[in-house]
Formats: sequence, C-alpha cells, structure tokens
Amino acid sequence: MEVRMRADEIKKLERYLKRVFGSGIAVQSRENQSDSVEVLMNSEFIGLVYRNDDEEEISYHFDMSILEDDL
Repeated sequence: MEVRMRADEIKKLERYLKRVFGSGIAVQSRENQSDSVEVLMNSEFIGLVYRNDDEEEISYHFDMSILEDDL
C-alpha cells in the first residue's frame, strides 16, 4: 500500500534538511509518486526521501546516488 506524504510532512522534511545541509536544500513533491519527495540542492536534483510507515512508527529514508564521474 502506497503511503501519501502530506504537505505538512514535506515542509517539516525541508526544514530539517535545511538545518542539516544548509539553505540551498529544497524539497518538492514528485509528479507521479506520492510516497516520496525529491531533494534538490541549489536547484539540482540530488536524491529522494521515502516515507516508511511501519507499525505506527513513521521514519524517512534519504536515497542519494553518487556517480563515479562526479567524484
């Protein structure tokens, strides 16, 4: 079952990520997926955050891929 991320959750995630990574971070909903959001740094896509709802405990998983060419 897909878990929909609410607008208030997205705002909370963005505030948290800005505290951790700085003001260049933005979080936005995805067009065709409601269980995750896109994370951008200085308007560049850097990863996804997925919502995990396991037995009434909610957590979030940040997935960021780094290409070898970018290193």
